[in-house]
Amino acid sequence: MSNQSRRPGFLTLLVLALSFFLIGPLADPALAQSRYASIVIDAGNGEVLYRANADDPKYPASLTKMMTLYLTFEALEKKRIKLGQSLTVSRKAASQPPTKLDLKPGQRIKVEHAILALVTKSANDAAMVLAEGIGGSESRFATMMNQKARRLGMMQTRFRNPHGLPDERQVSTARDLATLASALIRDHPKYYPYFSRASFTYRGVEHPNHNRLMGAYQGMDGLKTGYIRASGFNLAASAVRQDRRLIAVVMGGDTPAWRDAHLAELLDQGFATPRTPAPLVASLRAPAMPNRKPDTAGGNVEVASLEEVVDSSDLATLAATVSPPLGAAGSAVVAETAVWGVQVGAFSDAGAGRKALDTVSRRLPSLLAQAYPQMIQVTTGSGRLFRARLMGLDETTARNVCASLERAGDDCIMVAPQGL
Repeated sequence: MSNQSRRPGFLTLLVLALSFFLIGPLADPALAQSRYASIVIDAGNGEVLYRANADDPKYPASLTKMMTLYLTFEALEKKRIKLGQSLTVSRKAASQPPTKLDLKPGQRIKVEHAILALVTKSANDAAMVLAEGIGGSESRFATMMNQKARRLGMMQTRFRNPHGLPDERQVSTARDLATLASALIRDHPKYYPYFSRASFTYRGVEHPNHNRLMGAYQGMDGLKTGYIRASGFNLAASAVRQDRRLIAVVMGGDTPAWRDAHLAELLDQGFATPRTPAPLVASLRAPAMPNRKPDTAGGNVEVASLEEVVDSSDLATLAATVSPPLGAAGSAVVAETAVWGVQVGAFSDAGAGRKALDTVSRRLPSLLAQAYPQMIQVTTGSGRLFRARLMGLDETTARNVCASLERAGDDCIMVAPQGL
């Protein structure tokens, strides 16, 4: 979708109490401390390798379409619909805001084309066509979505529409969305390959897949991007290396490039972790919350997944930040070409590194409010070391952090965009 928003004020105690009583604790993602959340799971055994704010309610944006597709695949499996069947476009479907295929009322579109439109372009009009074709109406389909969410164990998710356009009542969590991604892969292996489509051509117009990591991250084969102003940039993705599948979800990125590079880094760390690991270090600080709920009427329309507006220079930047490139050997480090950071030490024990990161973050909360942790394992002549870093800073902030730590007699090394 489009644009971003900044920090919110806190809800009054009265509104908090009423919303909790009337709607439940999931009513408003602003109750969480941040719009950032992430999780990495091993799809083979369900083990959580990493989590940060994974159970905090967030706006799913177009990650919602994963459930729309799950129910579509289920309807195909049960032969309630067919891939070659044509569905009629209603006025409501045609009136959905971009991103869309610009379908017209009365026009007909094949089920398979609608699926591909969701996977690649994240078309909101096609999502509504599927919802009405399968459920009979948007509200009935939303009920089906919520029923399926409960059956899959997505206990903190509430759906109101099939596409993820702004609705303050539509919330989920990183953990629930990882559960949904896992269910798509497990329950619908026949149809999951749709998510790997690089592009989709409809009526002579080619629509590239919004998931830019598909062509940049080794082993990635799906799933879905999402964005509205209140959610930030979201991505649920899965990759396979050496017969091991990981699923990662990142929510609340400030830019598509940051989100993609961060998710790639989390996957790298996951693949570098033994199959029975201790949890990876969780984010100590995260990007700021949206300063308001999604707009549902009036003003500028916030649209879902408006991510095709990425020029070649953006793609070049993304390719430079993602590690490893296609065909390269696996690496547990993402080359940070767009951000600065600080290294607070190199430790023989990962736990000591995590403790150091936590201590520094607590000492300098204002300077490190936007930082995210990075633990880099390196092998030296004397054994393993873990470089403890806080990334996501600009150069000035990185210098100020090191200056403050050095004044206190602590070690600090600036990490330039090309890394150390």
